[in-house]
Amino acid sequence: MHKLLQNKVSRDALCRQVGDVSGFKSLLERLHKGQLSHRNRALVVLANCCGLSQNVICRFLHIDRKTGRRYLRMFEKGGEAALFAPQTRLRRKFDDEAIKQAVFSLLHQPPSNYGINRTTWIMADLVRILKESGQPACSQVIRAIVKAAGFRWRKARIVLTSNDPAYSEKLAHIQAILSELRSEDAFFSIDEYGPFAVKMKPGYALSAPGEQRVVPQWQKSRGCLIMTAALELSGNQITHFYSERKNTAEMMRMLELLLERYSDRRKLYLSWDAASWHISRRFQRRVDDHNAAVTASHCGPTVATAPLPSGAQFLNVIESVFSGMARAIIHNSDYETVEEAKAAIDRYFEERNAHFLLHPKKAGRKIWGKEREAPAFSEANNCKDPIYR
Repeated sequence: MHKLLQNKVSRDALCRQVGDVSGFKSLLERLHKGQLSHRNRALVVLANCCGLSQNVICRFLHIDRKTGRRYLRMFEKGGEAALFAPQTRLRRKFDDEAIKQAVFSLLHQPPSNYGINRTTWIMADLVRILKESGQPACSQVIRAIVKAAGFRWRKARIVLTSNDPAYSEKLAHIQAILSELRSEDAFFSIDEYGPFAVKMKPGYALSAPGEQRVVPQWQKSRGCLIMTAALELSGNQITHFYSERKNTAEMMRMLELLLERYSDRRKLYLSWDAASWHISRRFQRRVDDHNAAVTASHCGPTVATAPLPSGAQFLNVIESVFSGMARAIIHNSDYETVEEAKAAIDRYFEERNAHFLLHPKKAGRKIWGKEREAPAFSEANNCKDPIYR
């Protein structure tokens, strides 16, 4: 048998020894060129035809005698085609419907129903409970069942919601304005960014093997910044300035700045969240006084407000721009002074505005730079990225 495996026995001599065996040519080919299981099967058949006992053959090949007898039965029933046919189990455990039902019955229940002090299942507990319930299955079988059904580990997603009772009406009002917005009108999404401390900031960055960037937990702040900004949706232009606090005076300052910059427009729409200083009576009186003056002089744009529903910051389009700015120049930063941080922010918005002046595009069609969310007004849009704000 050793010489036969090493192809040291001539074909004629072997043929005289085994006699007339069906598929002799195929058996020899598998014996010398086939994979291990095929070589074993071919040698069991040939050695048996030579008169060797099953004990000798199986000891030489280090296989069980039941396996040797099974090879011979396969050859006797179907010849060499049956002997070398791929062997598959007709009944695999992870295809057993009873096992599947037992696994999913457990997954659909909390572990606390079985006295386990956990909120989610782990593999060891699944294996143990299945065994105790009379449907034993190993971890590999459970994984195969769960994966085949499309189950995956996923983290729960926090969904921003609004509790404004007039949510639908306010949303419909804003969408109506945007759908009828003319070229001589301007719609602004307004908000504040900050306050944030100027110090070494953490964030994602490409790191070399073995390199680990660290940021001290306790740092002395080098200053504090609040930025007030307005995004004009038609031209995708940002107007911004820095504030010491968030109040009505800063909103009136933004109003004056927009009236000066967009003095050639017919009407300006101001949209923001429901912060108290955004919808104060003082600010509304200032808007009313301005509109009355425009009506009397027929000079300059009128102003209208389109407040967002309360608790609906995710509809504020400028939040998308803030998230992109934070990722680009705030995260992983280590500005020495407040002025250095302001210079970086000014440059970011200057380059962004210049880009959209050269390539006009309304906010929402294509993101600029590294903004994470398309700045488009949509009920399904979540402009405020919790990772980068």
